Amino acid sequence: MSFEDWVKNSWLDPHQSSREEIGNLLGIVERDLKDSQSKDVSNDWRFAIAYNAALQAATARLLPADTAHPETVITIGSSSLFHLRSARAQHSSRSFDAFRKKRNVSNYDIGGGVADRELQEMTRLRNLFTKRSRAGYRAKHASLV
Repeated sequence: MSFEDWVKNSWLDPHQSSREEIGNLLGIVERDLKDSQSKDVSNDWRFAIAYNAALQAATARLLPADTAHPETVITIGSSSLFHLRSARAQHSSRSFDAFRKKRNVSNYDIGGGVADRELQEMTRLRNLFTKRSRAGYRAKHASLV
């Protein structure tokens, strides 16, 4: 199914982002980047904060995105869009979706289930998505930041 089909079926609505909206999302990213590094909270909570930073960075990057790009994929589970240009990016997207599920379990079902290596991988994804978001704005949408 194409992007145009999603729009035609009214499953997606056009959205015009603003400097304020993007600034607010990037402000959340910065807050969560800092908070996810705190050693005073559990791995579970740091993981959830790092996940939120990555999600907000991906969302902010994609608000003014070129939606006609053929490599844009809608990931319903994480309510975000990712540009999948490489096997590594596809792996990152799959990892992010798995971490969405892990975050939900740690938030709602079982505490203490996030291992150090999972936190490190979520932190790597957080950094990757944040770096891509910042680079995307500098390159294509500097007027919005």
